[in-house]
Amino acid sequence: MLVPVFDFKLKHRINPRMVTVGKYDGIHPCLTAATTGGKVFIHNPHSRTTKAGGRIVYSGTDQDLVFLNINQAISAVSAGRLDPSSDADCLVIGTQTNVLAYDVQNNSDLFYKDVSDGVNSIVLGMLGNRNTPIAILGGNCSVQGYDWEGEDVYWTVAGDNVCSLALCDFNSDGKLEAVTAICPIMGSRFGYSLANGTVGVYDRTARYWRIKSKNQAICIQSFDLDSDGVPELITGWSNGKIDARSDRTGEVVFKDTMKSAVAGLVTADYRMDGKTELICCSVEGEVRGYLPAPPELKGNLMDTNTDQDIVRELSQKRQNLLLELKNYEENAKASAIQKPAGLTAMDGSDVGIIPANTQLQTTLIVRMESEVEPTMSPELTQQLSKPHIELSVTTTNSCIIRAVMIFAEGIFEGESHVVHPHQSRLANSIAIPLTPPKDMPVDLHLKAFVGNRTSSQFHVFELSRQLPKFSAYMLMDQKVPSPAGSVTFHLNDRAQRVIMWINQNFLLNEDLELSGSLHLNFLCIRDSSPLRISMETNGQVVIETDNMELAGDLIQGITSYLNIQDLQTTAEFSEEMARLKEILVKVDEFHSVRQKLTAEMADHSNIIRSMVVRAEDARLMGDLKNMRKNYMELYNLNKDLISGYKIRCNNHSELLMCLKVVNQTIQKAGRLRVGKYKTQVISSCRGAIKNNNVSMLFKVIRSGST
Repeated sequence: MLVPVFDFKLKHRINPRMVTVGKYDGIHPCLTAATTGGKVFIHNPHSRTTKAGGRIVYSGTDQDLVFLNINQAISAVSAGRLDPSSDADCLVIGTQTNVLAYDVQNNSDLFYKDVSDGVNSIVLGMLGNRNTPIAILGGNCSVQGYDWEGEDVYWTVAGDNVCSLALCDFNSDGKLEAVTAICPIMGSRFGYSLANGTVGVYDRTARYWRIKSKNQAICIQSFDLDSDGVPELITGWSNGKIDARSDRTGEVVFKDTMKSAVAGLVTADYRMDGKTELICCSVEGEVRGYLPAPPELKGNLMDTNTDQDIVRELSQKRQNLLLELKNYEENAKASAIQKPAGLTAMDGSDVGIIPANTQLQTTLIVRMESEVEPTMSPELTQQLSKPHIELSVTTTNSCIIRAVMIFAEGIFEGESHVVHPHQSRLANSIAIPLTPPKDMPVDLHLKAFVGNRTSSQFHVFELSRQLPKFSAYMLMDQKVPSPAGSVTFHLNDRAQRVIMWINQNFLLNEDLELSGSLHLNFLCIRDSSPLRISMETNGQVVIETDNMELAGDLIQGITSYLNIQDLQTTAEFSEEMARLKEILVKVDEFHSVRQKLTAEMADHSNIIRSMVVRAEDARLMGDLKNMRKNYMELYNLNKDLISGYKIRCNNHSELLMCLKVVNQTIQKAGRLRVGKYKTQVISSCRGAIKNNNVSMLFKVIRSGST
């Protein structure tokens, strides 16, 4: 069994996901974590000579700990090399309003910046073609990068809040790209965890495996714990469990348990003996370090005996085979029994025997509505009466389908759905309504129980189908209403290839064929919004829709299929621009209110300081009347400050929501273009916002250039 090489307890709680290790003097690794009260502690057991003053405060209870007072709720911490002229790491701390880069060794700020989008995650390192490290911050629908001098050198947008960042060579070109995942493993492989307890591994866009737990995965880290030369995915869970899984299969190779929830996982040569340890921290301050397995434990890190595991596995297989054999014997006996006089011999239907040529077939059709029967549940009746995708599961003979289980990611709550018809409605076919909430390809994994109508045992059929990405759009014979929004571009490719892409990505009753120019009309089954796609013989393509995000998805899909590297477009989305204009007006108002409240709080702070002095002077002089008067005024002023702070918090929350919409709109505008034109649009939009040039912002979104 693998045991910790060190285990100690700190007397301070650790905030989840806010643990890092840095060599702030360039030599000694220091465990660093955010704790309660807006503080960051640094554990340095190697050296106790740190300069006094500045932000650092010494702890009177533990000589190995020093504290940084941030005086704000901390949202992210990370350590790494930022100054290219120094070998020492710096500490970067993020809150929901600003970011601080701190030189711990010299006890001084490198830079302190206001960040309107907030900071949810931080990673330090080289990005793309840059030859100097930068601090990359993930915030409210945005990703920003700062160099060691605090210069804003990188900015882009995301579709939602960026909760985690990692640097990974995603496309194997030798350069690191920013990936909104948890941790890189090896090459282009990276691990991820979700809020619903899912943990898994991807290699580029191919998923190797995933598992789902009822507990939440707090943090993950890559580390070669079994000394096989390949890092495993280490996961720290909310119930205190730590497990290591193979990056290829997801098989558990090691597990341990802490007394409280895991707060962070980091790697460092913490004992400075030349060996890197996996360091696990709990929220209660417990710290454990694990070394990779020695040769005698290689491949056997669990607290079990390999022979016992093999015996247990074989015993389980034996039990399963005996149970299966017993079922076969009972079926054979039942089939040999004759029915009462005057009736034919049993055909085996009551024990589930079905024809050997029985097969299961599936079809997918977009319907406006389906037939509703009185025995159906109210929920199913409501689904069938609305536009939906009908999944029809049918046997090739008279065998009935007793139940169907569907496993699909993102369609059903809990990712699974069971259809169990009423006894009176059993038939050889089941129609299941589906309504994908988003435009994304979905793999449907089906298991169907098939047998005879009087069967007590059923055969299980398994098969898979895929919903195309744009399956929620129904092809209409008649012309749909003309949308107000549109995007126009030119393709130097054959229209036949565009039709091939449409046949693959839309759910059509039959494949389309080319006959001159292309004019297609679709209706979305979710909100009945129209979509029109047309392509002329000269290569001009027009996509008409009021959904800017849908237009971007269509363009990205077409250009990826046609292998187009760069594409410029012209867009017109008047409704989206009107909403953006309203949001920008609100942003200006929120900024004005914020500045006013900040000024008032500063004035009140100065008054409070003078009132405290007067009140204390009155107390020392025995003037109880004036002391009471000053403290009452101080109490009332403090109430005003608290009220102002609450208003400021609400104002900040509303501001973040508005900025999120602005960033999402910029991302949608970027996805209307491909390659260098996409980068150009995002950069120009940001410049227009920084210069408060609304007309230029709208021009960039429409034309793609300034």
